[in-house]
Amino acid sequence: MPPSRSRGVSRRAFVKAAVAIGGASALSACLDRESPDLPQGADDLSALPGRQHAWNTSLSTDEHGNHLQPRHHLLLYLDYAGDGPPSDADRETVETALQSLERSYPRRHENDVGLLFTVGYSLAYFGRFDDGLPESVDLPAPEPLAPFEDPAPDEPDAVVHLASDYGSVVLAAEEALLGDESSLNGREMDADFSGVFERASLAADGPNRRTGFVGEGLPAENQDVNGIPDSEPVSEDSPLYMGFKSGFEGNQASEDRVTIESGPFAGGTTQHVSQIHLNLGQWYEQDSREQREATMFCPAHADKDRIEGVGDNLGTDTGVEACAEDLDSDAREKGVVGHSQKTATVREDGSPIILRRDFDSTDGGQAGLHFLSLQARIADFVRTREAMNGSDLAEDTAVRQRANNGILQYMSVRRRGNYLLPPREHRALPTPRPSE
Repeated sequence: MPPSRSRGVSRRAFVKAAVAIGGASALSACLDRESPDLPQGADDLSALPGRQHAWNTSLSTDEHGNHLQPRHHLLLYLDYAGDGPPSDADRETVETALQSLERSYPRRHENDVGLLFTVGYSLAYFGRFDDGLPESVDLPAPEPLAPFEDPAPDEPDAVVHLASDYGSVVLAAEEALLGDESSLNGREMDADFSGVFERASLAADGPNRRTGFVGEGLPAENQDVNGIPDSEPVSEDSPLYMGFKSGFEGNQASEDRVTIESGPFAGGTTQHVSQIHLNLGQWYEQDSREQREATMFCPAHADKDRIEGVGDNLGTDTGVEACAEDLDSDAREKGVVGHSQKTATVREDGSPIILRRDFDSTDGGQAGLHFLSLQARIADFVRTREAMNGSDLAEDTAVRQRANNGILQYMSVRRRGNYLLPPREHRALPTPRPSE
């Protein structure tokens, strides 16, 4: 019997399931299993970073120095409950509620992430104002970015991203923000979102609450879902469903690189979130290990056996930038190109232009990925996605539109949304030009 079945439901799997379910009962059950002993956050918030997306100093790192994302994630999609532009009173309520989160939990305690969060706003939100966004903010409406996809647009007013190494923390923060719990980590909430925000109504009945996880052991313990073979092929060592690690420092943009440099939202960034379904039957049951390495990284990595296990031996850089030079020849001579190989062609001054903070999911009983990226302009994400499509290769070589074209054939983009993450001082129901 596979180990994940023989030992029953582990604490990690149970906590993941509780986060996915949500609500007071799930929080209570999660606390019974987890019982985090976290101090309260600081009373003086003046030392907190001005950039909402400045998480790296609070994250742990692996032995090579790669930043490790928090294990549990929750995305709350919200609409403003009022008509027209938000009032100053509502703006003050939202800011007070967010500060209550910061005072209730530390960003980091010892080796664990206590609570990190961001608040982002869509183009639809800014449409309630007479003034449009300044030219320094690139925030288009979401749209299909490949000829083979037709994602539903996510256009709530706002999205809150909660993240922690403890599932009970993201659950408790959700309950407190929405007014279902009056206290958080032993501290009374000074305000909450009730009456100001409500859960969003999204196109095509999209879920307004999405959850996920990342980290060694979690995908293996949560692989009994649609999209993954019954043979339980996901390794205990893998932090993600596809069997390889991600987030290598050399393949990530820096927080500085993704920060908006000028204009009223200087110090902010843009956020893209795609909801993706994974279909890994062929990936694990028909493709060889060599094929998986070739399509995830590049053919040269597979030919030269450069990847051990989930890829820990690669250190801080996958080395695919060199493979990018062989993209055309690999497509013509080998009939296959790698996912990382394609995206490595989109760099500026040798650096990637997006910062990925994505995580796996079992929302709806389906193996999935919430692809979350940060970039100074949404156009940077679009450029990266267009490189990932490999459309020009599919026109002239044995590489097809999806088959042997990186990992495209194993993924289906279901929903997509774009958001502005203002700097912390303007995160509460901002106007289009708060600093002008």
